Amino acid sequence: MSQPIPPSEIWSSYLDDDERDLLSGAGFGRRIGYGERPALLVIDAQRYMLGDAMLGDDELSVYPSSCRETGRSALVHIQALCEAFRRQDCPVIFTQFVLAADGSDAGIYRRKRDLLAIEGWCIEGTHGAQLVEELCSQSGDLILKKLKPSAFAGTPLLGHLIDRKVDDLVVVGGSTSNCVRATVVDAAALNFRVQVCADAVFDRIAVSHAISLFDLDRQYADVVWSSDVLAWLDGIER
Repeated sequence: MSQPIPPSEIWSSYLDDDERDLLSGAGFGRRIGYGERPALLVIDAQRYMLGDAMLGDDELSVYPSSCRETGRSALVHIQALCEAFRRQDCPVIFTQFVLAADGSDAGIYRRKRDLLAIEGWCIEGTHGAQLVEELCSQSGDLILKKLKPSAFAGTPLLGHLIDRKVDDLVVVGGSTSNCVRATVVDAAALNFRVQVCADAVFDRIAVSHAISLFDLDRQYADVVWSSDVLAWLDGIER
Protein backbone atom coordinates (compact mmCIF):
# COMPACT_ATOMS: atom_id res chain seq x y z
CA MET A 1 0.00 0.00 0.00
CA SER A 2 1.31 3.45 -0.89
CA GLN A 3 2.13 5.98 1.76
CA PRO A 4 -0.79 8.34 2.57
CA ILE A 5 1.21 11.47 1.71
CA PRO A 6 3.59 12.31 -1.15
CA PRO A 7 7.31 12.41 -0.34
CA SER A 8 7.27 16.14 -1.05
CA GLU A 9 5.65 16.64 2.36
CA ILE A 10 9.08 15.91 3.85
CA TRP A 11 10.41 19.24 2.57
CA SER A 12 7.32 21.32 1.82
CA SER A 13 7.43 23.20 5.15
CA TYR A 14 10.79 24.70 4.21
CA LEU A 15 9.33 26.46 1.14
CA ASP A 16 7.27 29.62 1.01
CA ASP A 17 4.58 30.45 -1.57
CA ASP A 18 6.93 32.47 -3.78
CA GLU A 19 9.40 29.61 -3.92
CA ARG A 20 6.67 27.12 -4.77
CA ASP A 21 5.49 29.41 -7.59
CA LEU A 22 9.05 29.72 -8.88
CA LEU A 23 9.55 25.96 -8.91
CA SER A 24 6.25 25.36 -10.67
CA GLY A 25 6.78 28.11 -13.23
CA ALA A 26 10.30 26.97 -14.09
CA GLY A 27 9.21 23.37 -14.51
CA PHE A 28 11.42 21.82 -11.85
CA GLY A 29 10.70 18.40 -10.42
CA ARG A 30 9.14 16.66 -13.41
CA ARG A 31 8.96 12.88 -13.17
CA ILE A 32 11.74 10.92 -14.83
CA GLY A 33 9.90 7.62 -14.59
CA TYR A 34 11.28 4.11 -14.37
CA GLY A 35 13.60 2.38 -16.78
CA GLU A 36 13.58 -1.18 -18.06
CA ARG A 37 16.55 -2.78 -16.31
CA PRO A 38 16.81 -1.67 -12.67
CA ALA A 39 19.44 -2.25 -10.01
CA LEU A 40 19.28 -1.57 -6.28
CA LEU A 41 22.20 0.42 -4.89
CA VAL A 42 22.55 0.26 -1.09
CA ILE A 43 24.87 3.00 0.13
CA ASP A 44 27.02 2.37 3.23
CA ALA A 45 24.57 0.35 5.33
CA GLN A 46 27.35 -0.35 7.79
CA ARG A 47 27.36 -0.77 11.55
CA TYR A 48 29.13 2.55 12.14
CA MET A 49 26.26 4.25 10.30
CA LEU A 50 23.40 2.35 11.94
CA GLY A 51 24.71 1.93 15.47
CA ASP A 52 23.08 -0.30 18.05
CA ALA A 53 19.84 0.54 19.84
CA MET A 54 20.77 -1.78 22.71
CA LEU A 55 23.46 0.68 23.78
CA GLY A 56 20.88 3.33 24.69
CA ASP A 57 22.46 6.60 25.82
CA ASP A 58 25.94 5.16 25.21
CA GLU A 59 25.35 4.59 21.49
CA LEU A 60 27.15 7.68 20.22
CA SER A 61 30.18 7.05 22.40
CA VAL A 62 30.60 3.66 20.68
CA TYR A 63 29.32 4.61 17.21
CA PRO A 64 29.85 8.39 16.91
CA SER A 65 28.61 8.47 13.29
CA SER A 66 25.40 6.54 13.97
CA CYS A 67 22.20 7.82 12.40
CA ARG A 68 20.38 6.03 15.20
CA GLU A 69 16.64 5.37 14.87
CA THR A 70 16.29 7.13 11.52
CA GLY A 71 18.75 4.64 10.08
CA ARG A 72 17.21 1.62 11.74
CA SER A 73 13.74 2.60 10.56
CA ALA A 74 15.04 2.80 6.99
CA LEU A 75 16.69 -0.60 7.36
CA VAL A 76 13.32 -2.38 7.37
CA HIS A 77 12.50 -0.92 3.95
CA ILE A 78 15.98 -1.64 2.60
CA GLN A 79 15.58 -5.30 3.56
CA ALA A 80 12.25 -5.52 1.71
CA LEU A 81 13.75 -3.93 -1.39
CA CYS A 82 16.75 -6.29 -1.37
CA GLU A 83 14.44 -9.29 -1.24
CA ALA A 84 12.23 -7.96 -4.02
CA PHE A 85 15.13 -7.16 -6.35
CA ARG A 86 16.60 -10.62 -5.82
CA ARG A 87 13.25 -12.26 -6.59
CA GLN A 88 13.21 -10.40 -9.90
CA ASP A 89 16.84 -11.34 -10.60
CA CYS A 90 17.78 -7.65 -10.63
CA PRO A 91 21.23 -6.61 -9.37
CA VAL A 92 21.67 -5.74 -5.69
CA ILE A 93 24.83 -3.72 -5.06
CA PHE A 94 26.26 -2.68 -1.69
CA THR A 95 28.90 -0.07 -1.03
CA GLN A 96 31.19 0.11 1.99
CA PHE A 97 33.08 3.24 2.99
CA VAL A 98 36.28 1.85 4.51
CA LEU A 99 39.47 3.73 5.47
CA ALA A 100 42.93 2.46 6.31
CA ALA A 101 43.74 2.59 10.02
CA ASP A 102 46.51 5.14 9.45
CA GLY A 103 44.32 7.38 7.29
CA SER A 104 46.72 7.09 4.37
CA ASP A 105 43.90 6.71 1.84
CA ALA A 106 41.49 9.28 3.31
CA GLY A 107 42.58 12.14 1.07
CA ILE A 108 40.86 15.50 1.53
CA TYR A 109 38.29 13.92 3.83
CA ARG A 110 40.89 13.85 6.58
CA ARG A 111 41.16 17.64 6.39
CA LYS A 112 37.46 17.96 7.19
CA ARG A 113 37.20 15.42 9.96
CA ASP A 114 39.41 13.74 12.52
CA LEU A 115 40.37 10.13 11.89
CA LEU A 116 38.57 8.06 14.54
CA ALA A 117 40.79 5.09 15.23
CA ILE A 118 38.11 3.12 17.08
CA GLU A 119 36.20 -0.12 16.62
CA GLY A 120 32.90 1.69 16.02
CA TRP A 121 33.93 3.70 12.97
CA CYS A 122 34.69 2.90 9.31
CA ILE A 123 38.27 1.72 9.81
CA GLU A 124 39.26 -1.36 7.82
CA GLY A 125 38.96 -4.56 9.83
CA THR A 126 36.69 -3.11 12.52
CA HIS A 127 33.16 -4.12 13.43
CA GLY A 128 31.97 -0.62 12.53
CA ALA A 129 33.09 -0.98 8.91
CA GLN A 130 31.07 -4.16 8.31
CA LEU A 131 27.72 -4.28 6.55
CA VAL A 132 24.98 -4.69 9.12
CA GLU A 133 24.00 -8.28 9.80
CA GLU A 134 20.39 -7.63 8.79
CA LEU A 135 21.56 -7.07 5.20
CA CYS A 136 23.86 -10.05 4.74
CA SER A 137 24.74 -10.21 1.06
CA GLN A 138 23.73 -13.25 -0.94
CA SER A 139 25.24 -15.05 -3.89
CA GLY A 140 25.00 -12.76 -6.89
CA ASP A 141 25.08 -9.53 -4.88
CA LEU A 142 27.98 -7.17 -5.47
CA ILE A 143 29.94 -5.40 -2.70
CA LEU A 144 32.14 -2.44 -3.62
CA LYS A 145 34.48 -0.64 -1.26
CA LYS A 146 34.82 3.09 -1.74
CA LEU A 147 36.91 5.97 -0.40
CA LYS A 148 34.80 8.90 -1.58
CA PRO A 149 31.17 9.93 -1.07
CA SER A 150 30.03 8.92 -4.56
CA ALA A 151 29.73 5.22 -5.28
CA PHE A 152 31.10 5.96 -8.76
CA ALA A 153 34.34 7.65 -7.63
CA GLY A 154 37.27 5.27 -7.91
CA THR A 155 35.13 2.11 -8.07
CA PRO A 156 34.16 -0.26 -10.93
CA LEU A 157 30.44 0.49 -10.40
CA LEU A 158 29.84 2.04 -13.82
CA GLY A 159 31.45 -0.88 -15.63
CA HIS A 160 29.28 -3.36 -13.74
CA LEU A 161 26.13 -1.41 -14.58
CA ILE A 162 27.05 -1.23 -18.26
CA ASP A 163 27.83 -4.96 -18.34
CA ARG A 164 24.41 -5.74 -16.88
CA LYS A 165 22.67 -3.24 -19.17
CA VAL A 166 21.22 -1.36 -16.19
CA ASP A 167 19.38 1.86 -17.07
CA ASP A 168 17.66 2.55 -13.73
CA LEU A 169 19.12 2.87 -10.24
CA VAL A 170 17.08 2.68 -7.06
CA VAL A 171 19.24 4.29 -4.37
CA VAL A 172 18.88 3.66 -0.64
CA GLY A 173 21.12 3.88 2.43
CA GLY A 174 22.98 6.75 3.97
CA SER A 175 23.60 9.37 4.56
CA THR A 176 21.08 11.29 2.49
CA SER A 177 23.05 14.53 2.45
CA ASN A 178 26.45 12.98 1.87
CA CYS A 179 27.07 9.70 0.05
CA VAL A 180 23.50 9.22 -1.24
CA ARG A 181 23.40 12.73 -2.64
CA ALA A 182 26.85 12.51 -4.26
CA THR A 183 26.01 9.15 -5.82
CA VAL A 184 22.68 10.31 -7.24
CA VAL A 185 24.19 13.45 -8.76
CA ASP A 186 26.87 11.35 -10.47
CA ALA A 187 24.30 8.80 -11.65
CA ALA A 188 22.21 11.56 -13.21
CA ALA A 189 25.32 12.98 -14.89
CA LEU A 190 25.81 9.53 -16.43
CA ASN A 191 22.19 9.55 -17.68
CA PHE A 192 20.79 6.85 -15.43
CA ARG A 193 17.19 7.13 -14.34
CA VAL A 194 17.24 7.30 -10.54
CA GLN A 195 14.68 6.75 -7.80
CA VAL A 196 15.56 7.65 -4.21
CA CYS A 197 13.36 5.89 -1.66
CA ALA A 198 12.56 8.52 0.97
CA ASP A 199 11.79 5.96 3.66
CA ALA A 200 14.89 3.87 2.87
CA VAL A 201 17.51 6.63 3.11
CA PHE A 202 18.65 8.20 6.35
CA ASP A 203 20.68 11.01 7.85
CA ARG A 204 21.94 12.23 11.20
CA ILE A 205 20.31 15.65 10.81
CA ALA A 206 16.64 16.05 9.87
CA VAL A 207 16.98 19.30 7.94
CA SER A 208 19.90 17.90 5.91
CA HIS A 209 17.77 14.87 5.04
CA ALA A 210 14.77 16.96 3.99
CA ILE A 211 16.62 19.54 1.91
CA SER A 212 18.79 16.93 0.22
CA LEU A 213 15.67 15.02 -0.84
CA PHE A 214 14.18 18.28 -2.11
CA ASP A 215 17.27 19.10 -4.17
CA LEU A 216 17.51 15.59 -5.60
CA ASP A 217 13.83 15.51 -6.54
CA ARG A 218 14.01 18.98 -8.05
CA GLN A 219 16.91 18.28 -10.39
CA TYR A 220 18.33 14.75 -10.46
CA ALA A 221 15.95 11.95 -9.47
CA ASP A 222 12.43 10.94 -8.51
CA VAL A 223 12.00 10.78 -4.75
CA VAL A 224 9.46 8.02 -4.06
CA TRP A 225 8.39 5.66 -1.30
CA SER A 226 9.81 2.15 -1.18
CA SER A 227 6.24 0.85 -1.63
CA ASP A 228 6.12 2.61 -5.01
CA VAL A 229 9.24 0.75 -6.13
CA LEU A 230 7.92 -2.57 -4.81
CA ALA A 231 4.69 -2.10 -6.74
CA TRP A 232 6.63 -1.29 -9.89
CA LEU A 233 8.85 -4.35 -9.48
CA ASP A 234 5.79 -6.57 -9.14
CA GLY A 235 4.71 -5.42 -12.58
CA ILE A 236 8.01 -6.08 -14.34
CA GLU A 237 7.94 -9.06 -16.66
CA ARG A 238 11.00 -11.27 -16.52
